[in-house]
Amino acid sequence: MTTTSTPGLDRYAVAGNPVAHSQSPRIHALFAQQTGQELSYERLLCPLDAFASTVQAFAAAGGRGCNITVPFKFEAHALAARLSQRAQLAGAVNTLRFDAANDGGWYGDNTDGAGLVRDIQANAGRQLAGQRVLLLGAGGASAGVLGSLIAAKPAEICLANRSLDKAQAIVAAHLAWAEQHGVRLHASELGSCGSSFDVLINGTSASLAGAGVPVAPSVLAPGALALDMMYGPAAAPFLDWARQHGAEPRDGLGMLVEQAAEAFAVWRGITPDTTAVLAGLRADAAAR
Repeated sequence: MTTTSTPGLDRYAVAGNPVAHSQSPRIHALFAQQTGQELSYERLLCPLDAFASTVQAFAAAGGRGCNITVPFKFEAHALAARLSQRAQLAGAVNTLRFDAANDGGWYGDNTDGAGLVRDIQANAGRQLAGQRVLLLGAGGASAGVLGSLIAAKPAEICLANRSLDKAQAIVAAHLAWAEQHGVRLHASELGSCGSSFDVLINGTSASLAGAGVPVAPSVLAPGALALDMMYGPAAAPFLDWARQHGAEPRDGLGMLVEQAAEAFAVWRGITPDTTAVLAGLRADAAAR
């Protein structure tokens, strides 16, 4: 199911389940206005058992590309004929460009990590180099950002997940990259991940499902940054928990805007300015 689009314009969409809450259509409309690009951007609700066919139908109907959100980032990886280096490393895709077969076929990228790191360092003013980072979850969200987090050269990254084997598989795929950047990378279960991390990043689906924070407050160092990749009402419980335990809370809205700018560049060949767009979204959120 899609939202209404304008005939004749290049069509893009955010594909996922759920998608009704997504701010991506507004963000890309603002980017298009800013850069003088003519396009439409829709929400594409994909049945849990019909992601590939839904996206393929959108492409066949004239779509030019789409962003991928939960829970389909691993499935999107399999749809791409060509992958960027960061998508190969992640094993997950959040941006598809529907290139024609004679141009090499569909192109898959992952802009999540670049968006997260830029939001942490440029927008939140927290440098990651030399820091201890705890990343929660072993789904497509965490897989997508781990490579960029490593490239920022923190001292340590612990990937913690309820199922240890899933975390170990993602860590194994990134070990060579981590060694190249001098980063200590390891996997852990949620209950034994350690304490006093400088940066906590929640990449689990706990927020979206309304579940509680899956780790103890002791994981936070004094004044730690605690960021949830979700935004809006879904992120509120995590942000409240972080605030109550002395951390600096941050939602995923900045990451969303920054990764969207990266995706826009993949599609349109121009990188929009994110500052005014993020400020406007923050102002609207505060007014609600």
